[in-house]
Amino acid sequence: MKILVIGGTGTVGSRLVSELLLRKASVRVLTRNPGSNQNVEWFQGDLEAPGSFESACIGVDAVFLLTSMSLTETSQGIAAVESAKKAGVPKIVFLSTPMAKEMLHIPHIKSKIGIEDTIKQSGMEYTILRPNNFFQNDYWFREAILQYGVYPQPLGSVGLHRVDVGDIAYAAANALLLSGYEGREYPLNGPEALTGEAIAETYSRLTGTTVRYIGDNLDEWYQQAITSMPEWLAQDYKVMYACFQKFGCLGSEEDFKLQKQLLMREPSSFEDFAAKNVNHWKNETIRRV
Repeated sequence: MKILVIGGTGTVGSRLVSELLLRKASVRVLTRNPGSNQNVEWFQGDLEAPGSFESACIGVDAVFLLTSMSLTETSQGIAAVESAKKAGVPKIVFLSTPMAKEMLHIPHIKSKIGIEDTIKQSGMEYTILRPNNFFQNDYWFREAILQYGVYPQPLGSVGLHRVDVGDIAYAAANALLLSGYEGREYPLNGPEALTGEAIAETYSRLTGTTVRYIGDNLDEWYQQAITSMPEWLAQDYKVMYACFQKFGCLGSEEDFKLQKQLLMREPSSFEDFAAKNVNHWKNETIRRV
């Protein structure tokens, strides 16, 4: 099978490309900055240029669609679906988000509703993935954890079933390469309900230093965030974190049963992720010294 991966150099896309290659699939990647892996067919372009996307779709058996957070996310995603349909793509797998009713006001979640509706009306076979907050988001907080002893992501005290990107990639590969998952939506969660305090405690234990959860003050978080990201994006995240703090983002027993049908294995634990990465971070520090 030939699979087109959108954003194949990003956090999720790069893991998916590796998983697909392990399974001997033929992989084509649409990206702004093509890589050097000679086992991959590279197409330069992005979703803001529908013509480049339609060209990349020609001759593929399935598309993995990932839309990045932007002010035009909905229109980009709808154009991508329409281009895939026009190119004759038979199957599409879309990386969406959880869609609990209390989350539908979050801008980057609301922006995906129109894309999902277009997918469902397209006539293509489809699978929609709904992953929780990624473990790998903690890569952004490496310096805060190691140098300043703080965990700054304001996740609150209700808890989230955060998920490993490796599990997302594995589930996506199953949906792309295997049959039986069409016309369905699958949650993707990790095994533990993680709070901000619990995550900080894990990093404290693994680093051998004190790592504090710096709390839920979203006004302070926002003022810090706008020094490193656009205001619209910081506002989007602020709305999301407020929802996490009030409601959490927790999978149900039924969610885990449904997830296992697609993932076909137990989800990876945060403990394993954190231990591996703290060790990697420490080794990198030693090499630099």
